[in-house]
Amino acid sequence: MRLSEVTHPNQLHGLTISQLESIAKEIRQKHLETIAATGGHLGPGLGVVELTLSLYQTLDLDRDKVVWDVGHQAYPHKLITGRYKNFHTLRQKDGIAGYLNRRESEFDHFGAGHASTSISAALGMAIARDLQGDNYKTVAIIGDGSLTGGMALEAINHAGHLPKTNLLVVLNDNEMSISPNVGAIPKYLNKMRLSPPMKFITNNLEGQIRNIPFVGEQISPEIERIKDNLKIVTMVQNKVGAVFEELGFTYIGPVDGHNLKELIDTFKMAHTLTGPVMVHVSTTKGKGYSYAEADRVGYHAQNSFDLATGKAKPSTSSKPKPPSYSKVFADTLIKLAEHDKRIVAITAAMSTGTGLDKFQAALPNQFIDVGIAEQHAITVAAGMACEGMRPVAAIYSTFLQRGFDQIIHDVCIQNLPVFFCLDRAGIVGADGPTHQGMYDIAYLRCIPNMVLMAPKDEAEMQNMIATGLTHNGPIAMRYPRGNGVGAPLQDEDLEPLPIGKAEVLREGKDILLLAYGSMVYPSLQVAELLNEHGISATVVNARFAKPLDTELILPLAQKIGKVVTLEEGCLMGGFGSAVLEALNDANVMAPVYRIGVPDILVEHASPEQSFNSLGMSSGQICDHILNQFAFNRQPAISS
Repeated sequence: MRLSEVTHPNQLHGLTISQLESIAKEIRQKHLETIAATGGHLGPGLGVVELTLSLYQTLDLDRDKVVWDVGHQAYPHKLITGRYKNFHTLRQKDGIAGYLNRRESEFDHFGAGHASTSISAALGMAIARDLQGDNYKTVAIIGDGSLTGGMALEAINHAGHLPKTNLLVVLNDNEMSISPNVGAIPKYLNKMRLSPPMKFITNNLEGQIRNIPFVGEQISPEIERIKDNLKIVTMVQNKVGAVFEELGFTYIGPVDGHNLKELIDTFKMAHTLTGPVMVHVSTTKGKGYSYAEADRVGYHAQNSFDLATGKAKPSTSSKPKPPSYSKVFADTLIKLAEHDKRIVAITAAMSTGTGLDKFQAALPNQFIDVGIAEQHAITVAAGMACEGMRPVAAIYSTFLQRGFDQIIHDVCIQNLPVFFCLDRAGIVGADGPTHQGMYDIAYLRCIPNMVLMAPKDEAEMQNMIATGLTHNGPIAMRYPRGNGVGAPLQDEDLEPLPIGKAEVLREGKDILLLAYGSMVYPSLQVAELLNEHGISATVVNARFAKPLDTELILPLAQKIGKVVTLEEGCLMGGFGSAVLEALNDANVMAPVYRIGVPDILVEHASPEQSFNSLGMSSGQICDHILNQFAFNRQPAISS
């Protein structure tokens, strides 16, 4: 059977090891060819090909439920669940999603994008199954990196208290999340991974049986069966897994994650056990592609690349790109931290994505990676702030949501000087709704003591970093994914900005454009387009969403009489809402038109496609304004 013929995972039933190995080879080839062309997650999926095939051969996917943690390692799952023919559209607009999506396939039993949720979801399904009197199997597949997340440990604690609830947890242990794992749990798993009890015992057994006079040769054909059975028993009895046993799980492993026969035998046996079972599978991230195996961090995810060399495809533009916001953030923070030992950079398993891997290399004693544990990261920062340190918590906008209670309870109520740096704020593109940074303005703006700011460009970002490190209270800076606009960077003497003060970038009499962060430069483009219709616009770089510069904004709104707000985030509760509230509280009766993301999920697409779909390109915004305020479309009068 060929991979292209597999449209339902139950077609794997009855296939020989040789046939499965052939399909595994095809999966890796299709996976590599697709990511090389479109970009996407590479190493995670390559590492779980055999795990996926062997597990699915032991399940009935018309009934049984499988929950993949995060989902970026589930590309092999997608390829054998009816999406082979459309796999070339991966992470493209209207194509196959990069993560699991219940709307995309009946086999995506639970959507995900954030780590450590799978055991909780699978346990919920198992409890529902038992309450409804059904008997299907439920399986959670979780990586060792995700096991560092508190939610996974909470789920293990709960499941271990339910000895009659059948649940299989497959621990995919590749020693990595995006970067190498940190903490005591990965260290313990490494000890387990290196434990060799079953190979030693089974190989000794074979030698001893073969040496029995007259008996050894006769029993020889049975040796493999005896070895397999004893191997499973030995894995169950492996007391290196005693911690999981004490938590109420039957522990089996470690199992070679690329040995199909061993995996199938193990999963079959695990399905016969009662209560929660953990099968510990040791895999190699990037398996089958030498470049990915050698560089497991760099090939976690890739833009389009040359499959033969493993190198990124050259840019079609001859013009050099400005540095990314993440790079400017890291470089600036390093310069400031070199002169202030109170500054400590904190990340939650995202040192590479946030740019802090460079900070770690330069100032290792001022760097902390807590693992996939945003809640813990925030409260650690709060504790450090109590003792006079200046903690900088660099966390993606979408991941900071996970620590909302800690932001309120541990930081803001105590008015502690923790500096939150929100990378990937706004539209992020192909990762889709689980990773869009849509909500941080709304969910942070409502918290007392919190200050919110966003730079218009990479140079202003440098000033805002200095501002965040000198402010005596909670403060957050959001900035977008990708490259800056090309603003000249400052080498030294970074001046903090006055809190809550905006700046006027352009003056006009017909309409007031109030822009926040990444929408400032587009608003200047809109002003130019409006000018072509004879409409002059005042453009304000708000800088701060909280506190607003009401001393500047209110008189301008009163004078000009027409206001447009522009933000790269959700409209509900966002920057535009803040402006509306301020005008209402001051009894300024100017009409306000808000540009931003409405109450919808932004699906995977390129950022440009997403902006166009939302009507947020500069040309579209100009048209919206002309229609909203019924301006007459006329050419500008030349002076």
